[in-house]
Amino acid sequence: MIMDELLEILQDVNDDVDFENCETLIDDGILDSFAILQIIAALSENYDISIPAAEIIPENFNSAKALLKMVERLQNE
Repeated sequence: MIMDELLEILQDVNDDVDFENCETLIDDGILDSFAILQIIAALSENYDISIPAAEIIPENFNSAKALLKMVERLQNE
């Protein structure tokens, strides 16, 4: 399942975060800019997508669900 795979990727970036339940990763400062860059690199590599700068906004990175929606949208483009 793609969500399980995504959660595994996110845990590799920061295993101290509850990615499965947290919906304020950016708003609450849980992820810093370095973690965001790591996530972008991992998603690009694992899902063979390119994440344009316009997509790097808090609403796409606040939760695993939001990240999944962005990945699926970019895969379909």
